[in-house]
Amino acid sequence: MSGGLITLLFVYNWLYVEADIPADTAHTPTVAGQGLGTSAVRATPEGIAPELETEPVQAAVNSLSQARSADDASLGLVDQWHRETVASGDNLSLIFARAGFSDRDVYRVTQADGGRALKKIYPGESIDFLTGSNGELQAIRHIESPLRTTVFERAGDHFNTNIILREPDIVERQVSLTIDTSLFEAGQAAGLSSAVIMDLAGIFGGVIDFVLDPRRGDQIVLIYRELLLDGDKFDDGAIIAAAFTNQGTTYQAFRFTDSEGYTAYYNEVGTSMRKAFLRAPLDFTRVSSNFNPNRLHPVSGTRRPHRGTDYAAPRGTPVFAAGDGRVAEAGYTRANGNYVFIDHGETFKTHYLHLHRLAVVRGDRVKQGQVIGTVGSTGLATGPHLHYEFLVNGVHRNPRTVHSLLPKAKTLPEQELILFQQAINAPMQQLALLFDPQQVAVNP
Repeated sequence: MSGGLITLLFVYNWLYVEADIPADTAHTPTVAGQGLGTSAVRATPEGIAPELETEPVQAAVNSLSQARSADDASLGLVDQWHRETVASGDNLSLIFARAGFSDRDVYRVTQADGGRALKKIYPGESIDFLTGSNGELQAIRHIESPLRTTVFERAGDHFNTNIILREPDIVERQVSLTIDTSLFEAGQAAGLSSAVIMDLAGIFGGVIDFVLDPRRGDQIVLIYRELLLDGDKFDDGAIIAAAFTNQGTTYQAFRFTDSEGYTAYYNEVGTSMRKAFLRAPLDFTRVSSNFNPNRLHPVSGTRRPHRGTDYAAPRGTPVFAAGDGRVAEAGYTRANGNYVFIDHGETFKTHYLHLHRLAVVRGDRVKQGQVIGTVGSTGLATGPHLHYEFLVNGVHRNPRTVHSLLPKAKTLPEQELILFQQAINAPMQQLALLFDPQQVAVNP
C-alpha cells in the first residue's frame, strides 16, 4: 500500500473519530456580555436555548455575502447557499457528505484558524455551505447561536476564518402586578416569562413561603432587564429591583455588585436576601399536612407524631436543598421511600421523604436551591407529596416557624454600604412610583 494512500486513510479515520459528537451531548451556548445573568437561585437565564431561531444572524452576515458577490460575479461564480441542520449523532463527515462535499474539504476547513472549533457541533445548530459555479466549496457559515457565527472563506487551497459576534440591546421593563390566585398566574397575566417569575421566587424565597404566605391582593412591583435582537425579545436579563407586599408588609430587594465583583440581592438597609434556609423547599404547591405531634397516620391508622410538613405536589416536581450542606444519607426504606438527609453544619439538619427520584448521593456537597430530587409517593404515602423535616440539635422543629431560631442574614460592611445606598437610590424611587397608592406597606 502506498504511503500517500496510508496517509489519506489515517486522516479519514481521524476525522470520524475526532468529529463524532455523542448523541446525548447537552449544550447551551453562552450569552455574550457581562452582568446580564440573574443571581437568583433556581432560575438562571444565562444561556441561549439551542432551539432558538438562527435567522437573526442572517442580517449580521449579509455584508459578508454582499462583499463576496461582486468577486463571485467577476469569477463567474453564482452563490448557492445550502443549509444543513446538525442532527443527533452527526459528525462533520456526514454533514459535509449530505451537502455534497468530501472528507478532503472537511480536512481543509478544520485546518483553518479556529477550524477545530467547528468539530464541536451540537444538535440544532446550522451549517451553511456556499458552492461556486465550478462546484467547489467556497465558504461555510457555522451558526452556533443568534449571537455567534463563524465564517470560513476559501483563499486558494486554504480557508480564512471570520467570527461574527452580536451584542443584544438591553432595555429596562417595569411591571406592577396583584395576586388574585397565585404568584405564577399573576406573573403570567402581567406578561412575565416563567424564568422571571422563578427568579422572583428565588430572590424572596428566604423571607416568603410561596406555598402559604401569598394572599389575594398582595402586590408586587419589579424592574428587570430584557435583551433584544433586531427589536424583538431575545432573552430575559436580571431583575434589578423588586418589592413584594405580603399581608401588609413590604419586602424590598435590590441587585448590587460589590467592589470585589460579587453580585447578590439585599434589602433597603443592605441585609442579604439570601437567608441560611429557604422558607419552603419547593415552589407553588400546597400544604396537605402540617407539623403535628399527635397526628393519626393515614396509612397505618395509628397515632404517630407528624414531625414535618407535607407539601402536596405533582409527581416530578423539583425539590430543592433548603440550605448549603452535605448529604448525610440518601437511599430507600419501606417507611420513608426514597429519601435524602442533609447536614447543615453540626446544628441543623433537613430531611426530604417519599421522593420519586434522587439527584444526589451520600457525601455530595449541595448548595441552597440545588435540585436534590423530585416529588413522589414512595414508601408509606397515599399520594405524591414531599414530607419535609427540620431538626435543630437533633430535635424536630416545625419547619413553618423554625426560622426565628436560625442565624441572621449577613449585612454589607460599612465601606460597601455607602456604595450600595448610592446604587439603589434611583431604583428605590422607581419602585415607589410603581406601587398602588392604596396599598398600605410597612418595611420589616
